[in-house]
Amino acid sequence: IRPKERDGDENNMTTEKDWSLLNGLALAYIGDAIYEVYIRDYLIQSGKTRPNQLHKSATKYVSAKAQNALMPQMLAVDGLLTENEITMYKRGRNSKSHTSSKNADITTYRVATGFESLMGYLHLSKQTERMEELIQWCIQQTEEDQNEQSKK
Repeated sequence: IRPKERDGDENNMTTEKDWSLLNGLALAYIGDAIYEVYIRDYLIQSGKTRPNQLHKSATKYVSAKAQNALMPQMLAVDGLLTENEITMYKRGRNSKSHTSSKNADITTYRVATGFESLMGYLHLSKQTERMEELIQWCIQQTEEDQNEQSKK
């Protein structure tokens, strides 16, 4: 959906909105939903079909704890994120939310909000290929981390 803006004439012009100006919590709001849909698609495509199994599996990817674990790894890989992507992450992380997670401490919640803001920004700015590349990286990383945990 592209926003329509009036240019002062009777003509409507479709313009690209600068989504980098949107506040971090609004970006996180859409980023949370988008990331969860991609994870749900991935889980269904990988053969998980029972609702309880799907929910339990999805939590390993979409919880604040999971996103909090991914962000430092993403930031540590040299060149994985662009400066602009890091800025969008920080915008979400530093946003003052008047709510908090019932399952995570404030730092975990803020890092996860930053992660969701990044996903929201990439989605809204139509950088779908880039967003999918990062989501695939996150899925792979989460699976590697889970395999390491199961070996212990």
